[in-house]
Amino acid sequence: MEVIKRDGTLEKFDKEKIVKAVIKAFKECGYDVGELILKQINRIVEYALMDCPKENLDVETIQNAVEKSLMHFQYYDIAKAYIIYRQRRKDIREAAQKKIRFIEKFKKSDNTANATIDDNANVSNHNIAVLNSEIHKEDNAEVNLRMWELKLKELYPDFDYKLLVKDANSICYLHDLSSQIGMPYCVAITLYPFYLNGIKEIGGLSVAPKNIDSFCGMFINLVFAIASQFKGAVSIPSTFIGMDWYLRKEWGDKYYEKLELSASSEYTNRKQTIHKQIHQYFQQICYSLMQPSGSRGNQAVFWNVSIFDKPFFDAMYSDFYYPDSTKAQWESINWLQKDFLHWLNQERLKCILTFPVVSACLIYQNGKFLDEDLYNYLCEEYSQGNSFFTYISDSADSLSSCCRLSSKINKPQFNFTNGQLSEMTGSKNVITLNINRIVQDFVNSIKDQFILHREVLKDNLPLPKNPNTLSFEEISLYKEQIIKLFPKYLISILERIYKYHTAYNEILKDLYNANLLTVYKAGFIDMKKQYLTIGINGLNQAAEFLGIQCNNNSSYKEFCNIIFNTIKEQNALHKTKELMFNTEFTPCESAAIKLYNRDKKDGYYVPKDTNLYASYIYKPNDEDISVLDKLYLHGKDFCGDMLDGGSAAHINLDSHLTKEQYKHLIKYAAEVGCKYFTFNIPNCECEECHYIAKQPFDKCPKCSSTNTSLWDRIIGYLTKISNWSNGRQIEQKTRVYTKAEDIDG
Repeated sequence: MEVIKRDGTLEKFDKEKIVKAVIKAFKECGYDVGELILKQINRIVEYALMDCPKENLDVETIQNAVEKSLMHFQYYDIAKAYIIYRQRRKDIREAAQKKIRFIEKFKKSDNTANATIDDNANVSNHNIAVLNSEIHKEDNAEVNLRMWELKLKELYPDFDYKLLVKDANSICYLHDLSSQIGMPYCVAITLYPFYLNGIKEIGGLSVAPKNIDSFCGMFINLVFAIASQFKGAVSIPSTFIGMDWYLRKEWGDKYYEKLELSASSEYTNRKQTIHKQIHQYFQQICYSLMQPSGSRGNQAVFWNVSIFDKPFFDAMYSDFYYPDSTKAQWESINWLQKDFLHWLNQERLKCILTFPVVSACLIYQNGKFLDEDLYNYLCEEYSQGNSFFTYISDSADSLSSCCRLSSKINKPQFNFTNGQLSEMTGSKNVITLNINRIVQDFVNSIKDQFILHREVLKDNLPLPKNPNTLSFEEISLYKEQIIKLFPKYLISILERIYKYHTAYNEILKDLYNANLLTVYKAGFIDMKKQYLTIGINGLNQAAEFLGIQCNNNSSYKEFCNIIFNTIKEQNALHKTKELMFNTEFTPCESAAIKLYNRDKKDGYYVPKDTNLYASYIYKPNDEDISVLDKLYLHGKDFCGDMLDGGSAAHINLDSHLTKEQYKHLIKYAAEVGCKYFTFNIPNCECEECHYIAKQPFDKCPKCSSTNTSLWDRIIGYLTKISNWSNGRQIEQKTRVYTKAEDIDG
């Protein structure tokens, strides 16, 4: 007799296998399997086999018969153990089979973004290392959710902790839930502990760097080590403040005035000037950090640097002292940061370096940029095709620790005792609200209530024809009344979000107290200086649902102001000594598609002109929105300081502008209060000869090949479009890239 196994193959029937399985069940229930019990087990098996067919006998049939036999002989505890054992084995098989299906999907996918549950265009590789990172993401999400639920239950015994999962599957998105277990989100660090102790305090072997060579090598190790403990970006605002110190140690305070002097020994064959050696250090750091990192799913480290104008530098670092009691010197630092920005632009003609993301910080007061020199320099760099972000403020009040996130900082100051600077900031956790779904849920919740009717009558509008249903025409007619009533409903949701954030913060504190978050223990960042961030997505679609156009009009302005201001006010009310909250337009690389598809599947209104929820106040596919409109909509009248966590306007252009055009646009951005933006022009690379240009081309100017690849931003950083998910590639084709000739100036 043969048995059909689960995989469909045949195997010769072996009674002893069944006996061994039953013996195991007896032992697990505490039975001493002696001669008497063994005889009983054989009787149980014989009885079970009586019910089994002689042909086409499969494993499940045998096991079902064994269960019945155990019950027949009144071994109920053994039957229960046997059933549980079977279920456990079934769960293991199904889990393994699920992983195998993922492996097959990964093998067949054209890129990693289309195979994972949380796509990321920064993952450019498609290999076994990436597979082994991606395969655990669903498990990570389950563990993170369970930890979160248990903490909620502990902190709020009367709160229904199961709402976390319900909300996460409807009105909000828990960012990087599938990433590593229990990690904070993103960080801007101080380098002072690095000057003192190297990376020993975070698990490395290296002590403090002694010269520029050891600084560069250990800086790379530092960024990798810091990034391994965070889900997202690592920002090092003082990169050039640190690098300049070591360069001056090497070649003197005015090294930038002797760039053509030799930096090589007379005994070396390779001759280098000081300037070329500095560029070699830039190259060493940038290319090393672009290598795949095992601790980050085989993707490059997402790192950021800052460039400061003179007033910003003075506010941040005028009281700063290095460990040797010397002060930071503006002249050399200013030369170094400008030289790096220019070098990076030229280097990207050889290899399109995704990172670092550079943010240039300018202060604008009384109608002018206080550092006219840097303002002009940045405009010149933009005109030469450089790719970076510009941050404009009227004071040194915040820093960017990501490509769209800025965090308020305390009064800029330096503590010589512990090296703490106001540059230490970032976000511990991010939860994004699906504004489109929330607004529609609100409208559905009030449609048959007296409160809306009262507001409608007060404004002399006709009552709904059907008290239980609002038509789209009536929703548009009552939009002002709906907007006026919305904050109370939004606050009720925010109350839950604050609980979720607080619980996550407590998880991080538990890990900190267990000495697992060594970056904090080592003094690179203070947990109390980081924010818990409330993100926004689906704003455009919520406005359109109410019949509001997403352009410069009073209804849209009121709608944006009420949402942004309500969240900001609640953030302030919920602030404690340990907790700070901010609000930002989150990039939602994969979430924007997931939220859109979820709402569409559940019967909510979603627009047909896009396949996702954009991360801007304007619609990137709107042909009637000008560049000036985009800057204005991201300015003080629509969001002002209400989006205190950041909102990066990506100004999509089809080609680069002149220096004068950039000067006009940046000045206009400063005037209308658009704080954070970049000019985004797709780069192009020939796949045959690897010629690179700062704007698209159909035919390679060098080898005439038409096999080309475009590089663009989903949000923040340049990546090859072919590495994007299918959904993001579809969206990119709908974007409006303004023509240079359509811009005045």
